[in-house]
Amino acid sequence: MVKQSIIKWLGHASFQITSQAGKTILIDPWLGGPTCPVKIDDLKQVHLVLITHDHFDHAGDAAELIKKTKAILVANVETANRFKSELGIEAESIVHGGYGMNIGGNARIGDITVTMTQAFHSSMTGSPCGYIIRLEDGKNIYHAGDTGIFSTMAIFGDLYEIDVALLPIGGGFTMDPVQAAKAVELLKPKKVIPMHFQTFPFLEQDTENFEKEIKRRKIKVDIIVLSPGGETVL
Repeated sequence: MVKQSIIKWLGHASFQITSQAGKTILIDPWLGGPTCPVKIDDLKQVHLVLITHDHFDHAGDAAELIKKTKAILVANVETANRFKSELGIEAESIVHGGYGMNIGGNARIGDITVTMTQAFHSSMTGSPCGYIIRLEDGKNIYHAGDTGIFSTMAIFGDLYEIDVALLPIGGGFTMDPVQAAKAVELLKPKKVIPMHFQTFPFLEQDTENFEKEIKRRKIKVDIIVLSPGGETVL
């Protein structure tokens, strides 16, 4: 039986992806978050850590995790520099030989390709971003990062044939359910996993409004609703 890639939601915007070939990718690891079901000590092997922006609730545990697991940090140039100068991450633990990367750029790490996309938000350093991750088996995962909606999402859908989109729906800091549903319409993924809701009281507390909007727009997509710690095969 062929092993399948697995996506696990760690709460908020944090995801753990285990590829078919056994590589582990962490995106925006906020392992001290109120809904996160795992701790750093639970993660024995991590190959890549992707940071969309360095607010505390997205990058707060990344440096410790990289030091513990010897993972490679993928982040924009300015954030990579801060991780080197302030947080003690060595250049060899950062993509592109310590430089980091930037929007529109690709990084091939083993048989995994990471493309950095724009996002509309704020960040302590550099520009916020999202990622399109192409796994060894050719499956494409889009993590939008914290963002509002933007029309270029339609181009992502045309270019990358997205298998699953990880989209914020919570409002407050990111897209709300109405914008997120329109984003699905633009991206045309096969599956969508909602994120960045429930964590704080002023965010959407569930996916009901998002699901209603998807239905109202008659969008054909599989909605995968996970609880923190829940997982699905890709």
